[in-house]
Amino acid sequence: MSLVTDPLDPGSPVASTDPTGDTVAGKKVPAGQLPLWKLLLRDKLATVAAVILGFVLLVAIFGPWLVGDAATDQNLDESNLPPFNLDTGWMNVLGTDPLGRSMLARLIVACQTTLMVSLPAVIVSCVVGSAIGMWAGYHRGWRETTAMRIADVIMSFPSLLLAVVVLYVFSPSAANIVAVLAITRIPIYLRTARAESAELQSRVFVDAARTFGAGSGAIIRGHVLPILLPTLLTVATLDFCYVMLAESSLSFLGIGIQPPDISWGLMVSQGRTYLQTAWWLSFFPGLAIVITTVSATILAAWARIATDPGQRWRLTTPKARKSMFSSRKAVR
Repeated sequence: MSLVTDPLDPGSPVASTDPTGDTVAGKKVPAGQLPLWKLLLRDKLATVAAVILGFVLLVAIFGPWLVGDAATDQNLDESNLPPFNLDTGWMNVLGTDPLGRSMLARLIVACQTTLMVSLPAVIVSCVVGSAIGMWAGYHRGWRETTAMRIADVIMSFPSLLLAVVVLYVFSPSAANIVAVLAITRIPIYLRTARAESAELQSRVFVDAARTFGAGSGAIIRGHVLPILLPTLLTVATLDFCYVMLAESSLSFLGIGIQPPDISWGLMVSQGRTYLQTAWWLSFFPGLAIVITTVSATILAAWARIATDPGQRWRLTTPKARKSMFSSRKAVR
């Protein structure tokens, strides 16, 4: 049992029966009230996923600057060197391609290209879809009907097929890929934000803000958006996996990123003709895609629980059981 401060009377400590509490700012608080970063450290799998995603982001930002021109330098004397051989230098530790270019350097440069397509597409679709959804759900009526019908029209076409058609008609550039992927993902956020805001607009605290003269924009920004934000971030993390896989699929089909630019999907596509003689050309970029998407999925699942006050206790259940078991043994 620990002592915590009563939020209604800061001067009077009260008893807490939460055995998984921790110290924050010199005070003992229950596990359910811990900061997110402390809850993350309690979950080893989610911590590993967050570290991997952070490493991928750092590689995308600083990696191309560190490797320089190694991703484009050709040396036919070192064509298709196998991986894990340092005889030709550490840059060729993952082998080389048919033109003698370093696979490690090309993976690093491709990481930046892949994230430069996936992240903007997710951000644009999240911002646009969430704004329209909150506006339509709060005002209801014809605004909600119009927004939902537009979302239904977009979702009636398979997103990947629509992207293939658009990129076949127009030139397959990075900007076009971001635009078409963002447009096809807008309905996901629009429908989520519309459903939540439609339910929140009838709550007591929203009615109170409306009674005191707050405008619709101020209510949406100050009351609806903070409650929606955890859900939107979780959906965006999951959607990042889909967008990255979609970009890789488009590049694999030849209508995504075009040479001399390089992405993980394009590397898999270029290496598929050498699978029997140089398996590493497709294996390592494919492995990078799998590790990144799995890490993002694990972190999204953790974030969904951590940001839900009704389910956050699940993140501390194992420690609670262990503490209770230890206390029972001590009594016996």
